[in-house]
Amino acid sequence: MNGIYYYLIAFAIIWVLSLVLKDKLVDHGFEINFPMIMWKTQKLRGFITRISNISPKFWRWFMNVGIFVAFGAMIFITWTLISTLPSVFETPAVSIIIPGVEMPGSSIYVPFLYGLIALATVLVVHEFSHGVQAVGEKIPIKSIGLLLFAVIPGAFVEPDEDELKKAKKSSRLRVYAAGSVANMSLALIAIILVSLISAGIPHYFAEDGIEVGRVVGDSPCDGILKEGMVLESIDNHTIKDSKSYVDIVSSYKPGDDVSIKTDQGTYSIHLDKNPNNDSRGFFGIQANKHFKLIDNSLGSIPWVLFEFLELFQWIFMLNLGIGLFNLLPLKPLDGGYMLEILLSYRLSEKYYKPIVNALSVVMAMIIIFTIVIGFL
Repeated sequence: MNGIYYYLIAFAIIWVLSLVLKDKLVDHGFEINFPMIMWKTQKLRGFITRISNISPKFWRWFMNVGIFVAFGAMIFITWTLISTLPSVFETPAVSIIIPGVEMPGSSIYVPFLYGLIALATVLVVHEFSHGVQAVGEKIPIKSIGLLLFAVIPGAFVEPDEDELKKAKKSSRLRVYAAGSVANMSLALIAIILVSLISAGIPHYFAEDGIEVGRVVGDSPCDGILKEGMVLESIDNHTIKDSKSYVDIVSSYKPGDDVSIKTDQGTYSIHLDKNPNNDSRGFFGIQANKHFKLIDNSLGSIPWVLFEFLELFQWIFMLNLGIGLFNLLPLKPLDGGYMLEILLSYRLSEKYYKPIVNALSVVMAMIIIFTIVIGFL
């Protein structure tokens, strides 16, 4: 069964239980109004306040720099999205991310466990950073909580809206920028850890071929090759490492019949068209480097390095990707509100509001169009 069905079943159960137990749940901080379920609490406000009070000056100056970083990132992600429109029918630039589910039009598959952990870091770091900065700007936090919009989960820190509107423009910019800047900061930390781990792996391991990390559903290899198989050769071309693998597979065309030898047997595959390049043959496997242990002085402990490597890779990719996406000049994303505040320095409300609203509609249409094309 496709992973998406497990999610839909789980969300259906959540909705049925929430509607049946609505009267009891309301007494425990739940607000249930289809298509939204919200759970609010005040318990973590003290924790956020303590973090903010560690060094208010640091948070303020860090986010002063963050405002410039955020606007630079806004320009970058907006240009990237627009510039990919000519190739949208080949490689859509935007895709829905659901851990453990193959999404049509996306070349990225997010593994279930690592994906959930990485998404949790995205939500926690993003929302808590909004809260920390709000407290630093003397804007009270009304509540903290979780939400479910139809089948889309999320988290939130709810500042006092009246106080937020009264705050200085620079204060509001810092609050809105805080979430994405924190995500990008965590992404930077994660990629540094990835680099350190990658540098340590050659001390304990040597590359020893290619392993099947995942088989794409409805692909030529689906139902034939299995996760964990080690590829030894293709049509008698020996696979020594990742470079030799890439050289071999890039030489095949759609419709070619190939013989793949693995550590579990030899299999015949009829290649299809590559979704990203019609001129190349498509196998339908995610290939990972296969390693052998060359220094066993620490026993099996070094193998844990690969688990941390993959986890930090996904923390990097999801925090960077979602952090950048949230800076698009599109309301209700943080980027939309930041652009509105920036324009208000020079324009009156009757001018900057229509500009941002119109831009939000255009950006939303581009995103929806790109996602739909991916599904088709």
